[in-house]
Amino acid sequence: MGSPIRAACRLSAYFAWTLALVPLQIVLVALGARAAKHLPQFYHRTCCRILGIKIETRGQPCRDHPVLFVCNHTSYLDISVLGALIEGCFVAKSEVAGWPLFGVLAKLQRTVFVDRRARAAKGQRDEIAARLEAGDDLILFPEGTSSDGNRILPFKSALFAVAERSEGFPPLVVQPVSIAFTRLDGMPIGRNLRPYYAWYGDMDMASHMWGVAALGTVTVVVEFHPTATLAAFGSRKALALHCRNLVAGGLSAALSGRRQPAPNLQEVAPAA
Repeated sequence: MGSPIRAACRLSAYFAWTLALVPLQIVLVALGARAAKHLPQFYHRTCCRILGIKIETRGQPCRDHPVLFVCNHTSYLDISVLGALIEGCFVAKSEVAGWPLFGVLAKLQRTVFVDRRARAAKGQRDEIAARLEAGDDLILFPEGTSSDGNRILPFKSALFAVAERSEGFPPLVVQPVSIAFTRLDGMPIGRNLRPYYAWYGDMDMASHMWGVAALGTVTVVVEFHPTATLAAFGSRKALALHCRNLVAGGLSAALSGRRQPAPNLQEVAPAA
């Protein structure tokens, strides 16, 4: 399905763009330059244009800092979509650090890698706390894995431990965000076609990327929901459920075409 010529052109441009910016980001991170926080957003916006991803936004990302953005997770494409809109660092499972190329890119975006083993928890909490205290925004996928793009998996309340602040710090602002792949070349994407963009289970990444790159222009709707705090809900479980309900509602509305607040017209449009 799709055009192999389009796939070859897009992936060639994507890897060329990536390899061109990696050395610059390495230098910026090594120097501790402020630009190391800004360059990834520029990089991801260009990646979206190269790969034919058109982003429509509803609502606005919180302008206070730090913010914990919690989002549903469909595939590796979510990284460029969210990275194009949010100047923040991702929270990812530790296995990602060892992935070819994408592990390097994650490290250069100052990703916080989470080890699921209990003995690593304290060190991770300290690192996350330090990032938040420095004003870094964090992006978390609380489902813990990716789905088929048609539904939202339960949010793991344990992952909301990052919302806990040390004494003396104000409550951390948490903003739920829903991501939905809605249209292909302007036509609604049905339930059966949407998994072409989802990457989950034991799918091979290389063949999946080729298939995605061969398709036309995909529209992704990203909705920023009202913010919340752990203090307002009293427990991680209650906050996780609240955020999941908002994200699930946003996904359902976007997939069904129901009218939500008017999309932000500052879209990230793909290259012609």
